[in-house]
Amino acid sequence: MAGPAALASMAANDQGKFWEYHDKLFAEQKIVPASFDRIATELELDLDKFKDDMKSQRLQRIVAQDTADAGRIGVTGTPTIFINGSKLKQRSLQGFQAQIDAELAKVE
Repeated sequence: MAGPAALASMAANDQGKFWEYHDKLFAEQKIVPASFDRIATELELDLDKFKDDMKSQRLQRIVAQDTADAGRIGVTGTPTIFINGSKLKQRSLQGFQAQIDAELAKVE
């Protein structure tokens, strides 16, 4: 549901409610197609505009470009974390610490 979620968030952004939409979407236990319109309705977005924007070529091009850019730098999902330009490999407290220490050692 990542692609439709990106389109929905951008459609909400066109109505000035990106972060509100983002927060509600990420609070969902499971995102299903009906989630998008329901959240838009809860946020009192213009639902017809929202649906039209989700189908717009403009937003689809933006999402496609963002997806291509992410793929080029190794982002395969969210969240992806980079520390000083290096992709975090071990997403644990110890992994963070090890990578931060390695990056700090490069500048010392």
